[in-house]
Amino acid sequence: MASSLEATFSREWLRRGALACALWPLSLLFRGLAALRRGLYAAGVSHAERLPVPVVVVGNIFIGGTGKTPLTIWLVDALRAAGFRPGVVSRGFGSKDAAAREVSAGSTPAEVGDEPVLIAARTGCPVFVGRARAAAGRALLAAHPGVNVIVTDDGLQHYALARDVEIVLFDGRGVGNGWTLPAGPLREAPSRKRDFTVVNAAELPARLSAAVAPLGVQAGSPWQMRLAGGVAERLAQRNERMMLAELAQRSGARVAAAAGIGNPGRFFAMLRSAGLKPQELPLPDHHDFKDRPFANIEADFILVTEKDAVKCWQIEELRNDPRIWVVPVSARIDAALADQIVEKLRGRTPA
Repeated sequence: MASSLEATFSREWLRRGALACALWPLSLLFRGLAALRRGLYAAGVSHAERLPVPVVVVGNIFIGGTGKTPLTIWLVDALRAAGFRPGVVSRGFGSKDAAAREVSAGSTPAEVGDEPVLIAARTGCPVFVGRARAAAGRALLAAHPGVNVIVTDDGLQHYALARDVEIVLFDGRGVGNGWTLPAGPLREAPSRKRDFTVVNAAELPARLSAAVAPLGVQAGSPWQMRLAGGVAERLAQRNERMMLAELAQRSGARVAAAAGIGNPGRFFAMLRSAGLKPQELPLPDHHDFKDRPFANIEADFILVTEKDAVKCWQIEELRNDPRIWVVPVSARIDAALADQIVEKLRGRTPA
């Protein structure tokens, strides 16, 4: 029932149909409360803690996933290349412990969340999770005093942590129908102030162009991000690799694809662009795979995202399933964006 309800709203939020119009008055209230809350922090009525190092927030206003984790990984690599020593703070969706804790090599998605495990593995930088981002940031700096910039994966609306740079990420869905919850998919008005807008899509959605226009030069033009992933790695042995184009040319190969991310269609579209025509299995975001979704799938190859792979690895049956292959992706963005972010951070880093 929950999955059906989610699918209904996801569909309705992309248009201004009868359901969305019926909920529109409530969305005005939601939008007003969101603006009031943000204004209280901006005016200093509500306290926002400022850490001793600059903070860059990677977030979204579109509910669900838009590609924040690949963007966070790209940003960490870009900051490191510019001479910074970055650390990452995340909420840790699904974490059983609300207190700040470090993501170690032995951490599991159930303990710290799936995305932090992936970020730590891909970047090798310190990663801390916690319900209170400021507390997680303090703990990170105490454990790793050499860190001189913190990137927060999500947390755009977590105003209790002061930030120096805000990056708002959209995907091909743009702003949906342009309305806030519950009539639309937005947590805040699309014209909210920020430093940079990034769009994870092959083309800039038309409705998004109109929505960000009121920002003028404040946030500049949107930056385009593409996710590249042309290789599959066997889950049981990650050093065993195969090009997706090679798999597409295998005659008679039965291929399935599963994605427990915010926008599964984006993963499937990437596979189709590589020439594959997989049986598609969209799953809820942060799916735990304990229901063994592949048990009755007749396929020679099952392709999953890296985010899903960290959870499949925890289940022996899936870890040893030779059909499961992981498709890593990397963000591709104009290097000039990194230059502009670094320019904003220069002079804010403590001596």
